[in-house]
Amino acid sequence: MDPMTQSAQISSSQGIADGQNSAAKESKLCDSFLSSSPVSLIQSPQVKDLIHWRDPKKSGLVFGLSMLLLLSLAAFSVISVVSYLLLALLCVTISFRIYKSVVQAVQKSNEGHPFKTMIDKDLSIPPETFRKHVDNSLTYINKTLKQMTRLFLVEDLVDSLKLAVAMWLMTYVGAVFNGITILILADILLFAVPPVYEKNKTQIDQYIDLARTQVNATIAKLQEKLPGAVKRSKTE
Repeated sequence: MDPMTQSAQISSSQGIADGQNSAAKESKLCDSFLSSSPVSLIQSPQVKDLIHWRDPKKSGLVFGLSMLLLLSLAAFSVISVVSYLLLALLCVTISFRIYKSVVQAVQKSNEGHPFKTMIDKDLSIPPETFRKHVDNSLTYINKTLKQMTRLFLVEDLVDSLKLAVAMWLMTYVGAVFNGITILILADILLFAVPPVYEKNKTQIDQYIDLARTQVNATIAKLQEKLPGAVKRSKTE
């Protein structure tokens, strides 16, 4: 075999191996990033039970309160909403305190303060718990910074182009909806989509697989045409 041809084949094999190693490292980084992000909160059993309406009363209460809070923020400022909530809480506790005092005076009982058990309860945060949450937050922030660095400094041209397209689409979304409206829609979808998906899982999965295949094929063609793009072989 011609030495030049053999050298080219070796170089090509090394390039493919480097691409596979890069893809494997990126996949591990993505999995670790998702496991430490708020996405992992949605995957917790308690949240899954809520959004799948395992207990309709509890899910309805959480959904109603979240919608009430978001609609209040849409109509009033954050300061007004927080002030009204704290004022309502104070009205309830003060009214209950006066009511219990009157009842004790009429009945001539000595039950003491109605909130004594809650006042005596230790609500302080242990230092270990605080440090644990700070460490988790720091890990999440560092991984986010690493992801943003590789995207904005174009470590991978295709991924950076994906982000550019997503941000361009978000400019149109921002022109139609404000932040509170998006949160209200997200809250509705969070409690509406999981039950529908659970009932029609087979049909929805078929359409998702079809769309994923089309997207992967388009991305593969784009990677082949882009100059200097790393061609990565992905096994699904």
